[in-house]
Amino acid sequence: MEQYRDAGENLSQPNFEQVFLPHLDAAYNLARWLLRNDQDAEDAVQEAYMRAHKAFARFRGGDGKAWFMTILRNVCYTMIKKLRSQETPEPFDEEIHQTVGESEMQEAFRQKANAESLHVALEKLPEEFREIIVLHDLEGLAYKEIATVVGIPIGTVMSRLARARGRLRAEIVAAKAKESLS
Repeated sequence: MEQYRDAGENLSQPNFEQVFLPHLDAAYNLARWLLRNDQDAEDAVQEAYMRAHKAFARFRGGDGKAWFMTILRNVCYTMIKKLRSQETPEPFDEEIHQTVGESEMQEAFRQKANAESLHVALEKLPEEFREIIVLHDLEGLAYKEIATVVGIPIGTVMSRLARARGRLRAEIVAAKAKESLS
């Protein structure tokens, strides 16, 4: 297990918080993309954090992020199975309700439109492709880490990422073409 320096510069075993707290934002991001709901994502991260805490004695060091993301992924897929039949509510968007100047508003709308088209395209991808893009392109996990988290060979990670990016690109192009026709 990695060793950390405490305040007195002595080497010590890392505690749970040192290993996993830095990864909560990345975990929430993955959970949000998988579950498509803020509250469910928060619940999943909390559940994964509690499971990781209970299992911390079995953690053998190394990459805490990959270990934690694996736990989170399992929690998310369990929740997805339970929530399949429920419809997710639309989250409140504070950006829409802020007052800004005319030019700032136009720029904000343009950026929001680009982000929304990417978001819509990403939402249309099958879960297996969406999670690979989130883990690699949004969370910065390496192929090896993704292979560990998802439980597939590295070669499958690479090919799935390439196919996911291709499908994402095709979705965006199709949406832009449809938009220009209307």
